[in-house]
Amino acid sequence: MSSKKPIQEKKGLGFFEKYLTLWVAVCIIAGVAIGQLIPAIPETLSKFEYANVSIPVAILIWLMIYPMMLKIDFSSIVRATKKPKGLIVTCVTNWLIKPFTMYLIAAFFLKVVFSRWIGSDLATDYLAGAVLLGAAPCTAMVFVWSYLTKGDPAYTLVQVAVNDLIILFAFTPIVALLLGVSNVSVPYDTLVLSTILFVVIPLAGGYLTRRNIIKHKGIEYFENVFLKKFDNVTIVGLLLTLVIIFSFQGEIILSNPLHIILIAVPLIIQTFFIFFIAYGWAKIWKLPHDIAAPAGMIGASNFFELAVAVAISLFGLESGAALATVVGVLVEVPVMLTLVKIANNTRHWFKQTDERGI
Repeated sequence: MSSKKPIQEKKGLGFFEKYLTLWVAVCIIAGVAIGQLIPAIPETLSKFEYANVSIPVAILIWLMIYPMMLKIDFSSIVRATKKPKGLIVTCVTNWLIKPFTMYLIAAFFLKVVFSRWIGSDLATDYLAGAVLLGAAPCTAMVFVWSYLTKGDPAYTLVQVAVNDLIILFAFTPIVALLLGVSNVSVPYDTLVLSTILFVVIPLAGGYLTRRNIIKHKGIEYFENVFLKKFDNVTIVGLLLTLVIIFSFQGEIILSNPLHIILIAVPLIIQTFFIFFIAYGWAKIWKLPHDIAAPAGMIGASNFFELAVAVAISLFGLESGAALATVVGVLVEVPVMLTLVKIANNTRHWFKQTDERGI
């Protein structure tokens, strides 16, 4: 095992990953430019949507997640369920802390600090969007962040699965409590479709591929040859996803630059705050880094498909709440990549053990 460690570290500094910040900036600019100069592209892609989930984006996310699913040994999933500390960190942070701190931080900035630039009614709308983001922790992209921090893929899967179950019964009452509205309904078609696309399909594909390759070629070929073919797939998928997302939102960015920035401030602060709560808690509990990093990432990132869908359903497509959820989409990837870098640079904080999650 020790001989593989340097290889893994070196792999993390590959061509794409070493200059990831630069590629992200290029893709953001390219996406906005495509949306403005060739609007037919995002207009065409937007037609391929079902239950508020973009199918082209879903396919790219699937490509990002698939390499991680290949690494999951199903016996390790059973072992992961027997180590509850990481799950406790994830669940408490996501559901007993995050929604309420999001409300407090967003209310402070949008209604107090930025009151000179944002009217009271509009601030309330933006706050509603922030709350929807805070009550919808990540389902899909956390697999990508876990992969980039060399997280335990089996444990990450269990964390996401438990999180999805909690969303089913906790999302509605939390949103209703914080927003004071009684007609909140979860768009279950969005939730179910997202779970199938981002968890079930890539997991089944990874399992079947892994079993077939090992059966015919052996475990050494699978780990040393086959897996290496997917080294850059996750990064390329991430960059293409950025191009598509920003091509959709280019007009919003250019027409509301000030409010985009003002809404982004509390969202970014909340993201860092929640990450360090979970990450720090995991360190205090002496969890290994490959469990601690994904635990922090799940709470820090958001299930934006769900948040956007509910915002549109409750407040309308042109509402401030919908705009705030879109800003959540815009800031998520650059901010989460910063947290990935922080997690990787602080790996030495955590004791590396053979027994994970103890």
